[in-house]
Amino acid sequence: MRVLYDNGDDFVGIVRGEEHADDVYRLGGEGVLLDIEQATPEQLATAFSGSDAVVFTAGAGGGSSIERKRTVDYAGSVKSMQGAVIAGVRRFVQVSAWGVDAPLPEDTEPVWRAYVEAKRDADAVLRESGLDWTILRPGGLTFDEGTGLVTLGDSVERGSIPREDVARLISACIDEPASIGHVWEVVSGSTPIADAVRAQVGAA
Repeated sequence: MRVLYDNGDDFVGIVRGEEHADDVYRLGGEGVLLDIEQATPEQLATAFSGSDAVVFTAGAGGGSSIERKRTVDYAGSVKSMQGAVIAGVRRFVQVSAWGVDAPLPEDTEPVWRAYVEAKRDADAVLRESGLDWTILRPGGLTFDEGTGLVTLGDSVERGSIPREDVARLISACIDEPASIGHVWEVVSGSTPIADAVRAQVGAA
Protein backbone atom coordinates (compact mmCIF):
# COMPACT_ATOMS: atom_id res chain seq x y z
CA MET A 1 0.00 0.00 0.00
CA ARG A 2 2.84 2.37 0.81
CA VAL A 3 4.20 1.89 -2.72
CA LEU A 4 0.84 2.88 -4.21
CA TYR A 5 0.67 5.85 -1.87
CA ASP A 6 4.17 6.95 -2.88
CA ASN A 7 3.15 6.66 -6.54
CA GLY A 8 0.09 8.83 -5.99
CA ASP A 9 -2.28 5.99 -6.95
CA ASP A 10 -5.79 5.59 -5.58
CA PHE A 11 -6.40 2.13 -4.14
CA VAL A 12 -8.91 -0.08 -2.38
CA GLY A 13 -7.73 -2.64 0.16
CA ILE A 14 -9.95 -5.62 0.97
CA VAL A 15 -9.37 -6.58 4.60
CA ARG A 16 -10.92 -8.93 7.15
CA GLY A 17 -10.78 -6.66 10.20
CA GLU A 18 -10.94 -3.03 11.23
CA GLU A 19 -7.36 -3.10 12.48
CA HIS A 20 -6.13 -3.81 8.95
CA ALA A 21 -8.51 -1.25 7.47
CA ASP A 22 -6.80 1.39 9.61
CA ASP A 23 -3.56 0.72 7.72
CA VAL A 24 -5.36 1.34 4.43
CA TYR A 25 -7.01 4.53 5.63
CA ARG A 26 -3.72 5.83 7.06
CA LEU A 27 -2.19 5.73 3.59
CA GLY A 28 -5.14 7.41 1.92
CA GLY A 29 -6.81 4.32 0.50
CA GLU A 30 -10.33 2.99 0.82
CA GLY A 31 -10.75 -0.03 3.07
CA VAL A 32 -13.43 -2.62 2.34
CA LEU A 33 -14.25 -5.07 5.14
CA LEU A 34 -14.80 -8.41 3.45
CA ASP A 35 -13.81 -11.98 4.37
CA ILE A 36 -12.54 -13.46 1.12
CA GLU A 37 -13.42 -16.97 2.28
CA GLN A 38 -17.08 -16.03 2.74
CA ALA A 39 -17.40 -13.35 0.05
CA THR A 40 -19.19 -13.95 -3.23
CA PRO A 41 -17.76 -12.93 -6.61
CA GLU A 42 -20.52 -10.31 -6.77
CA GLN A 43 -19.41 -8.76 -3.47
CA LEU A 44 -15.83 -8.67 -4.69
CA ALA A 45 -16.99 -7.11 -7.95
CA THR A 46 -18.60 -4.29 -5.99
CA ALA A 47 -15.29 -3.64 -4.23
CA PHE A 48 -13.38 -3.78 -7.56
CA SER A 49 -15.79 -1.50 -9.43
CA GLY A 50 -14.05 1.43 -11.11
CA SER A 51 -10.54 0.02 -10.62
CA ASP A 52 -7.93 -0.25 -13.35
CA ALA A 53 -6.44 -3.47 -11.96
CA VAL A 54 -6.96 -6.19 -9.37
CA VAL A 55 -3.96 -7.45 -7.41
CA PHE A 56 -4.39 -10.76 -5.58
CA THR A 57 -1.89 -11.22 -2.76
CA ALA A 58 -4.00 -13.04 -0.17
CA GLY A 59 -2.67 -16.13 1.53
CA ALA A 60 -3.80 -18.32 4.41
CA GLY A 61 -0.43 -17.87 6.10
CA GLY A 62 1.89 -20.21 7.89
CA GLY A 63 0.37 -22.67 10.32
CA SER A 64 -3.05 -22.66 8.70
CA SER A 65 -4.92 -25.83 7.77
CA ILE A 66 -4.97 -27.72 4.51
CA GLU A 67 -8.59 -26.64 4.05
CA ARG A 68 -7.70 -22.94 4.30
CA LYS A 69 -5.06 -23.29 1.60
CA ARG A 70 -7.93 -24.19 -0.73
CA THR A 71 -10.43 -21.61 0.56
CA VAL A 72 -7.97 -18.68 0.58
CA ASP A 73 -5.06 -19.31 -1.77
CA TYR A 74 -7.12 -21.11 -4.42
CA ALA A 75 -10.81 -20.28 -4.04
CA GLY A 76 -10.12 -16.69 -2.97
CA SER A 77 -8.11 -16.18 -6.13
CA VAL A 78 -10.73 -17.77 -8.38
CA LYS A 79 -13.53 -15.71 -6.85
CA SER A 80 -11.42 -12.59 -7.32
CA MET A 81 -11.00 -13.41 -11.01
CA GLN A 82 -14.75 -13.90 -11.30
CA GLY A 83 -15.33 -10.62 -9.49
CA ALA A 84 -12.94 -8.84 -11.84
CA VAL A 85 -14.86 -10.15 -14.85
CA ILE A 86 -18.19 -9.02 -13.38
CA ALA A 87 -16.75 -5.58 -12.58
CA GLY A 88 -15.24 -5.23 -16.05
CA VAL A 89 -11.67 -5.01 -14.73
CA ARG A 90 -9.41 -6.80 -17.18
CA ARG A 91 -5.99 -6.31 -15.59
CA PHE A 92 -5.15 -8.91 -12.93
CA VAL A 93 -1.81 -9.38 -11.18
CA GLN A 94 -1.43 -12.47 -8.99
CA VAL A 95 1.26 -13.12 -6.42
CA SER A 96 1.93 -16.85 -6.41
CA ALA A 97 5.04 -18.64 -5.10
CA TRP A 98 8.43 -19.70 -6.39
CA GLY A 99 8.68 -23.13 -7.98
CA VAL A 100 5.04 -24.21 -7.71
CA ASP A 101 5.04 -25.93 -11.11
CA ALA A 102 7.83 -28.32 -10.06
CA PRO A 103 6.79 -31.86 -9.07
CA LEU A 104 6.58 -32.39 -5.32
CA PRO A 105 8.48 -35.23 -3.64
CA GLU A 106 6.34 -38.08 -2.31
CA ASP A 107 7.29 -37.23 1.28
CA THR A 108 6.22 -33.56 1.06
CA GLU A 109 4.61 -32.34 4.28
CA PRO A 110 0.80 -32.29 3.71
CA VAL A 111 0.15 -28.62 4.52
CA TRP A 112 3.04 -27.50 2.30
CA ARG A 113 1.74 -29.74 -0.48
CA ALA A 114 -1.71 -28.16 -0.11
CA TYR A 115 -0.19 -24.67 -0.30
CA VAL A 116 1.84 -25.41 -3.44
CA GLU A 117 -1.08 -27.14 -5.13
CA ALA A 118 -3.45 -24.26 -4.26
CA LYS A 119 -1.07 -21.68 -5.76
CA ARG A 120 -0.36 -23.83 -8.81
CA ASP A 121 -4.04 -24.50 -9.47
CA ALA A 122 -5.00 -20.83 -9.04
CA ASP A 123 -2.30 -19.85 -11.52
CA ALA A 124 -3.65 -22.39 -14.01
CA VAL A 125 -7.16 -20.97 -13.74
CA LEU A 126 -5.87 -17.42 -14.21
CA ARG A 127 -3.96 -18.36 -17.35
CA GLU A 128 -7.23 -19.63 -18.85
CA SER A 129 -9.41 -16.79 -17.55
CA GLY A 130 -9.24 -14.44 -20.52
CA LEU A 131 -8.08 -11.63 -18.20
CA ASP A 132 -4.98 -9.54 -18.88
CA TRP A 133 -2.88 -11.36 -16.31
CA THR A 134 0.61 -11.34 -14.89
CA ILE A 135 1.74 -13.98 -12.39
CA LEU A 136 4.62 -13.20 -10.03
CA ARG A 137 6.30 -16.00 -8.09
CA PRO A 138 8.54 -14.59 -5.37
CA GLY A 139 10.95 -16.58 -3.26
CA GLY A 140 10.78 -16.51 0.50
CA LEU A 141 9.20 -13.25 1.69
CA THR A 142 10.98 -11.16 4.32
CA PHE A 143 10.22 -7.98 6.22
CA ASP A 144 13.63 -6.52 5.37
CA GLU A 145 13.80 -3.06 3.87
CA GLY A 146 13.53 -3.22 0.10
CA THR A 147 16.58 -2.63 -2.04
CA GLY A 148 14.82 -2.10 -5.37
CA LEU A 149 17.15 -4.72 -6.87
CA VAL A 150 15.94 -8.12 -8.09
CA THR A 151 16.63 -11.16 -10.19
CA LEU A 152 13.58 -11.71 -12.41
CA GLY A 153 12.94 -14.37 -15.02
CA ASP A 154 10.92 -17.34 -16.17
CA SER A 155 13.01 -19.42 -13.76
CA VAL A 156 15.49 -18.15 -11.17
CA GLU A 157 17.53 -19.74 -8.40
CA ARG A 158 15.69 -20.09 -5.11
CA GLY A 159 16.16 -17.20 -2.70
CA SER A 160 14.32 -14.59 -0.68
CA ILE A 161 12.97 -11.10 -1.32
CA PRO A 162 11.60 -8.26 0.83
CA ARG A 163 7.84 -7.76 0.62
CA GLU A 164 8.49 -4.12 -0.28
CA ASP A 165 10.33 -5.16 -3.44
CA VAL A 166 7.48 -7.48 -4.45
CA ALA A 167 5.10 -4.54 -4.05
CA ARG A 168 7.31 -2.36 -6.25
CA LEU A 169 7.46 -5.13 -8.84
CA ILE A 170 3.65 -5.38 -8.86
CA SER A 171 3.43 -1.64 -9.48
CA ALA A 172 6.01 -1.84 -12.28
CA CYS A 173 4.07 -4.64 -13.97
CA ILE A 174 0.80 -2.71 -13.80
CA ASP A 175 2.58 0.21 -15.48
CA GLU A 176 4.03 -2.04 -18.22
CA PRO A 177 1.35 -3.51 -20.54
CA ALA A 178 3.94 -5.79 -22.13
CA SER A 179 4.12 -7.73 -18.84
CA ILE A 180 0.67 -9.17 -19.60
CA GLY A 181 0.78 -12.91 -20.18
CA HIS A 182 4.04 -13.51 -18.31
CA VAL A 183 4.81 -15.80 -15.39
CA TRP A 184 7.98 -14.67 -13.60
CA GLU A 185 9.92 -15.91 -10.62
CA VAL A 186 11.70 -13.25 -8.59
CA VAL A 187 14.21 -13.03 -5.75
CA SER A 188 16.55 -10.33 -4.54
CA GLY A 189 19.32 -9.57 -6.97
CA SER A 190 21.34 -6.80 -8.59
CA THR A 191 19.05 -5.35 -11.27
CA PRO A 192 16.76 -2.35 -10.67
CA ILE A 193 13.12 -3.49 -10.82
CA ALA A 194 12.10 -1.33 -13.79
CA ASP A 195 15.17 -2.50 -15.76
CA ALA A 196 14.45 -6.13 -14.89
CA VAL A 197 10.88 -5.85 -16.20
CA ARG A 198 12.03 -4.09 -19.38
CA ALA A 199 14.64 -6.76 -19.98
CA GLN A 200 12.07 -9.54 -19.68
CA VAL A 201 9.46 -7.97 -21.95
CA GLY A 202 12.19 -7.05 -24.44
CA ALA A 203 13.38 -10.64 -24.49
CA ALA A 204 9.90 -12.01 -25.15
